[in-house]
Amino acid sequence: AAVFTDSEGVQEVVLHKVLNGHFETPVTVNGTTVQMLVDTGASRVALSYEDAETLGLNPAGLAFTQTISTANGEARAAPVTLSEVAIGPIVRNDVKAMVTQQGMLDQSLLGMSFLSTLDFLQMQTDELRLRD
Repeated sequence: AAVFTDSEGVQEVVLHKVLNGHFETPVTVNGTTVQMLVDTGASRVALSYEDAETLGLNPAGLAFTQTISTANGEARAAPVTLSEVAIGPIVRNDVKAMVTQQGMLDQSLLGMSFLSTLDFLQMQTDELRLRD
């Protein structure tokens, strides 16, 4: 992710497609950075079991009470609230998210519970622009 500031001081985060054709970016969650796939089709931020462990969320102690549809089929997920989610200068607090059962999600997803809070989200060819 690259951060640009215009003449009026407005900052914009620009992501570039990676080799697989998707937009991926490091996202700081509760002070720890994990790699996420930007997914406008995901209603919430979705954390893989492994990333939840990395973030200290203790997924073994969570209640997997929700059924969700993933690219790998149906899975169970545990609702969580993340204190802070940030991409560069764009920071959101108390973001609704979910943790998926172990082995059900290869990569964490930056979903609409974060993306819908942005003032500006635009895809142009190989770039995705995010503005607070």
